[in-house]
Amino acid sequence: MSENNSTNCLNCEEPYEKGFAFCPHCGQKTNENLTVGVLFYNTISNYFSFDARFLKSFIPLMFMPGTLAKRFIQGKRLLYLHPAQMYLFISVVFFFLFSFSVRKQVQSIDESLAKTLEKEKVVDTITDQRVKDSIKLAKAERKRIKDSITTATARKALKANKLWTGMNDQQIDSLLATEKFKDNKNNFGTSFSFDEEKIDSLITAGATDNEIYREMGLKKDDSFIKQRLYKQALKFYKKRQGGSILQAFYDTIPIAMFFLLPIFAFILKIFYFNKGRYAHHLVFSFYYFSFLFTAFSIILGVNMIWDIPDWIDWLAALSTFIYLYIALIRFYGQGWFLTFIKANVVTFGFLIFVIPLTATILGLFAFLFY
Repeated sequence: MSENNSTNCLNCEEPYEKGFAFCPHCGQKTNENLTVGVLFYNTISNYFSFDARFLKSFIPLMFMPGTLAKRFIQGKRLLYLHPAQMYLFISVVFFFLFSFSVRKQVQSIDESLAKTLEKEKVVDTITDQRVKDSIKLAKAERKRIKDSITTATARKALKANKLWTGMNDQQIDSLLATEKFKDNKNNFGTSFSFDEEKIDSLITAGATDNEIYREMGLKKDDSFIKQRLYKQALKFYKKRQGGSILQAFYDTIPIAMFFLLPIFAFILKIFYFNKGRYAHHLVFSFYYFSFLFTAFSIILGVNMIWDIPDWIDWLAALSTFIYLYIALIRFYGQGWFLTFIKANVVTFGFLIFVIPLTATILGLFAFLFY
């Protein structure tokens, strides 16, 4: 190699002959002027592999269920986008579009709470004594009915166990009439309630949170979870911003998906235990969830421009099941009837048990840490 016909790579600084489009040592382009387009293309390509492989993978992903996963298992792993990379890219796009919908829901909830509080303030400013008296009478009647139900329930329970308690009917009635029972029966069956008027007065008087917690019923020896619940309940009571809880709930969904997807793959492993390793089912799950996020992204994008009728949304939801059914047949190679049964069990099991349990955990987490 002559010195006149050679140059050094700007990246690895190794010499190569002039005229090469790419460095033979590191692969970087030899003549690539840094423009805005090149900058963002490199960013997207490096982090999301948004290149020709994505375009080659998109059509099979959307219109050939199970094909990408099957070809990837067969060894064709450079022609198409890696399943994990595809899932990552599409999920980022989905949650970006989803954030606009979340923002509207959060604002709607906060506005609804604000209107409700405004109505309560209007009612509280009414000075008509007759209205106040009727409210007091209604509260007293409601308390009397509640107390009578509680007393009747306790009397029935005690009389049903007269042999065990050793008390006759007269002694039971005397017990129910004692002040101790009257004080305790208001807490019968309740676990998280407090007098809003007292709490409001304490807040107005500038009482500390610890004093308010005690008034709400929190004890010093209560567990950490219960203390946290009371803390968040008071926080919500003061600010009345339910949208913050909803926002925290939605913010945890992307993290939850990293657990839901492997669980879905594990369920497939149970139903197709002799159809390959767990990694094979994981590949199928990555591509299937990529399809779901792509379909939902399209729906969200269209809804931003034009409000789609509900029947189209339901039709789109049904199409995801049909897609799964066809993908299972193509990927695992079993008959249509057996696959139909497995597809139903997997889908309903995931929707009825896994997702509700996950939503409950996320809801509790969102309330505890919003």
